[in-house]
Amino acid sequence: MTTELPIVGRPIRFALVGCGRISKNHFEALTKYEGQAELVAVCDVRPDALAAAVAETGANGYESLRDLLAQSDADIVVLTTPSGLHSQQAIEVAKAGRHVLSEKPMATKFEQGVAMVQACRDAGIKLFVVKQNRLNATVQQVKAALDHGRFGRVFMSTVNVFWTRPQAYYDAAPWRGRWDMDGGAFMNQASHYVDLLDWLVGPVDNVHAYTATLDRDIEAEDTGVMSLRLRHGGLASVNVTMLTYPQNLEGSITILGEKGTVRIGGAALNKIEHWQFDTPHADDERIGASNYETASVYGFGHVAYYDNVIKTLRGEAQAQVDGYEGLRSLELLIACYRSARDGQRVGLPLVF
Repeated sequence: MTTELPIVGRPIRFALVGCGRISKNHFEALTKYEGQAELVAVCDVRPDALAAAVAETGANGYESLRDLLAQSDADIVVLTTPSGLHSQQAIEVAKAGRHVLSEKPMATKFEQGVAMVQACRDAGIKLFVVKQNRLNATVQQVKAALDHGRFGRVFMSTVNVFWTRPQAYYDAAPWRGRWDMDGGAFMNQASHYVDLLDWLVGPVDNVHAYTATLDRDIEAEDTGVMSLRLRHGGLASVNVTMLTYPQNLEGSITILGEKGTVRIGGAALNKIEHWQFDTPHADDERIGASNYETASVYGFGHVAYYDNVIKTLRGEAQAQVDGYEGLRSLELLIACYRSARDGQRVGLPLVF
């Protein structure tokens, strides 16, 4: 079966593989598009997780991706499995002629991400990579200000991700914190923030990073710092830890420019805490309305992200975050880890 584009005259049929922590955000997002999209299949190798997903969604359940592809009529398969499985699963889905939507990060190794993009390109199907935080109302306001040139020259940008993940979180799933399947605080928890830094003020010229495993029994890092030089000459830093006591404290981005200073904070970029420019603009009146309350570090961007996916498959829009765009932040993450491993500055693009 090969899904032809555009898909019109009927709901787009979605399937989801990996019914764990993040899958509920996808289930909820899809319910907002009744009549435009439907979830026809779910898959998980864990019988309890699969049974719970079937009960929640009413979709058909499958114990393997192979069975799902053979027996379902899904147009697009959503991968919310451990990150280290995304590449091989995306390639399998592409060969079956279905479109692919991968959660972040798209892979844990750069060559695996490239293989995903190549397989989807060769099969003539779409590859989407979830970067829902780009669509937060707060982030969209900052992006608009940057596009309008309100900052002038951007001198410094700082990202802080001060969250907590107790040992029980890692113990609950054996793939968490493993280099091959998950990565550490940068690759997993801070992946969206690294992407936002590059998207807002990049591209990045080079990085120098330190990582440490200070208090969690995992292979990868629970804490790290990264310094970056941007192509336009500005400097940036990313500071990440999963050891914040006693709970998530902050997920923030601060941008300091020639003519403006902005800080988006809160637990998950949900509050504009400082907004000042040398010249007033109509957007300034909408800043308060951009703030929102959330107990989740995921925010509410999945609903808006699915809007773009659906419109792209219907031929009404272009993918905002495709496989090539996903590779940009993956490349930056790999550069970070190379720098920390080798103790030296790493330039971009990477050389293999």
